[in-house]
Amino acid sequence: MTSELVSPRKRESKLARELSPEQAAAAAMVAEAKARGLALTGPDSLLKLFTKNVLETALDEEMTEHLGHEQNQADRESTNVRNGARPKMASSDAAGGATVEVPRDRESAFDP
Repeated sequence: MTSELVSPRKRESKLARELSPEQAAAAAMVAEAKARGLALTGPDSLLKLFTKNVLETALDEEMTEHLGHEQNQADRESTNVRNGARPKMASSDAAGGATVEVPRDRESAFDP
């Protein structure tokens, strides 16, 4: 048997095992949740916690784009700054309801 016949199969299996960065992050989170005894679905689950964190991170990025400066940036030109957050219930079929902290700005112009 020549190495040419064996190597394509090895190459295919190696490619199948390589994970994208998103898949690797998800696999690490699932492993951590299992180690901590956290359920993957249901109330107070990994899926609910992940959904909450993704939404809050996206909202913070939207606020940064809206304001035109990072949080606590001293050399900003605008007087409109972050002004705390308000809780809002977000619901999905997969994760159920999660209370998300929606950022506010001083001029109340931010519409997520």
